[in-house]
Amino acid sequence: MRDSNYLIPWNKNDVERKTTEMLVLGSGIAGLFTAIKLSADFKVTVLTKSNIRESNTEHAQGGIAVALNEDDSPEFHFGDTIKAGAGLCNIEAVKILAENGPECVREIIAMGAQFDKLNDRLKFTREAAHSKSRVLHAKGDATGEEIEKVLVADIKKRSIEVQENVFVIDLLINNQGAVAGVLALNNNTGRLEAWLAKAVILATGGLGRLYKYTTNPEVTTGDGIAAAYRAGAELMDMEFIQFHPTALLLKGAPTFLISEAARGEGAKLINSRGEYFMESIPDQELAPRDVVARAIWNEMREGQVFLDFRNLGTRVKERFPSIYKNCLQYGIDLTTTPVPVGPAAHYLMGGVKVNIAGETNLANLYACGECACNGVHGANRLASNSLLDGLVFAKAITERIRAKNSPLNKWEDIVPPANYPVTAPKPSPDAERMLEKIREIMWSKVGIIRDAEGLKEAMDRLQVLWEEYEPDTKQKSLEVANMLTLSLVIVQAALSRQESRGGHYRSDFPETRNEWQKHSVQQRGVSHVRYVSI
Repeated sequence: MRDSNYLIPWNKNDVERKTTEMLVLGSGIAGLFTAIKLSADFKVTVLTKSNIRESNTEHAQGGIAVALNEDDSPEFHFGDTIKAGAGLCNIEAVKILAENGPECVREIIAMGAQFDKLNDRLKFTREAAHSKSRVLHAKGDATGEEIEKVLVADIKKRSIEVQENVFVIDLLINNQGAVAGVLALNNNTGRLEAWLAKAVILATGGLGRLYKYTTNPEVTTGDGIAAAYRAGAELMDMEFIQFHPTALLLKGAPTFLISEAARGEGAKLINSRGEYFMESIPDQELAPRDVVARAIWNEMREGQVFLDFRNLGTRVKERFPSIYKNCLQYGIDLTTTPVPVGPAAHYLMGGVKVNIAGETNLANLYACGECACNGVHGANRLASNSLLDGLVFAKAITERIRAKNSPLNKWEDIVPPANYPVTAPKPSPDAERMLEKIREIMWSKVGIIRDAEGLKEAMDRLQVLWEEYEPDTKQKSLEVANMLTLSLVIVQAALSRQESRGGHYRSDFPETRNEWQKHSVQQRGVSHVRYVSI
């Protein structure tokens, strides 16, 4: 595959030109909230690779963490987030998250979000590593679906243009080195489009589909992060992948998230011998996710692990209706039968490096949500902080954009691809086969427990795939190219960090070391990983 700031060759004369003022990429909570907040002042266009509802937000079960309960406070929320982040949180970002979170959640409640209540008061639950019950939920375990529904409805009331089934290939760079828009494949027409804008806001989500087992939907292939990397944006903390401890692990069934809130409500982990194996671990089932995931992983060497809901009785049907119905489809009645579970890739703590206003190192490029990294989650995200992150820092971006109000970029200033060979590219390997190889390598060598030998093997195998792969202009092929790009980035970061911290565990360096209390930064064209403190 070519090392270029553009994934495929293209000609300025062969693309359809489009313009807007604010270009938002992605239709999860971060993208839609950004679009809504900007729409009063700018012409806003949202591009999304599938339909507007398809994102990680839509599939979020557990809830949204916010200090609104009467016995809670932003200070408590701040402290729990810092503790979970394993010494790597950006203090300023966490303070903003905890203090501004209540106002943002009140905004979406005012938009119509219906969170569960008890006696007409908001009902909170507790999840892993929280010291208080501060997690709001909707319809038991359909919180993300409720929030997405409300934001989509609000979008439709406004003069916001939404383009579905449009796959963003790359960022367009002007002759000043600033981001000017995007190159996209419109799957409705089959044509390439060039969108110019004053600013581009990445809200494209994570990259869970890099792994063989993941709770993420098919759209989460890291496209926005990969495009930013090609354009020269810095990436930060890419070694920190959060593996959710409990996903449905049943032959013939898709990987399905079993919410963190299940353990918060009292569900217990048992091994193949029926033993409650978390009793010797501090905080037991409510330990941080990385701790629980590794405990399950170790137990799975001896046999299957199960999550036991039986002590909840029939209450499980009311509190977790989606989980109950989904398991019942596969013959598991949670009121009588423990459900087989195992860890699965869930969330990226790293992403495109941004400051607390969402600005990247590239002019006119902003990022928020899971694709962005300002250090708010440190090395291990606190449960249910992701939806809040999307709201709080989306709002921060809009405030900075209003203050700057950059001019619209000009088509003549766009720098097209250079140095592409004039000969036809070699035939591309089958994208599906390539995807299977990548996901297997990442799961077996760059997963929950890592070591130098496995990481070096992963690097070698991925490098071979890189050298033989040439994407065509079909979306699947382009997604695979992005996944291959980011797999190599993650392996490099994981190999460089010689310690264990949060979501990054090295069996050959099992201790957390003070000298590594810093953030990894990677940039295309720079061969080494550098480290910064923020």
